[in-house]
Amino acid sequence: MGLDEAVTPPSVVAGIGFRRATTAAEIVALLRRALGEAGLASGQLAAIATAADRAGEPAVREAAAAFGLAPTALDAAALTAVDARVVTRSGRIEASRGVGSVAEAAALACAGPAARLVLLRIASAGATCALAVADRASNLP
Repeated sequence: MGLDEAVTPPSVVAGIGFRRATTAAEIVALLRRALGEAGLASGQLAAIATAADRAGEPAVREAAAAFGLAPTALDAAALTAVDARVVTRSGRIEASRGVGSVAEAAALACAGPAARLVLLRIASAGATCALAVADRASNLP
């Protein structure tokens, strides 16, 4: 571990997938659970990413605002570009979105080309969340 890594905690990106009826409170609770499971502080959360067609939804906008962030919208091409690195596979999501997991793909795509998952997809009733650590050269939103 280099000195910079010991002093500067890594930037973390949360990828979110969710059903339209999901509330902001459910997404916030899932984000907090994910950070806790990964042993990360909420201050390390640099971005909350999701599919472009969902980034404008009130629930994800409100959830991101609870962490002082705005959702990062990722188009289908950005999500499919990282699909080979997605670990969790959902047949339903693959059929509808072209990726194994929206949450994992969004976290990886937003965090940069050398990003790695630090928490595989976890789920609540209406949402999924995965966490990726950004590479040091990435310019997060």
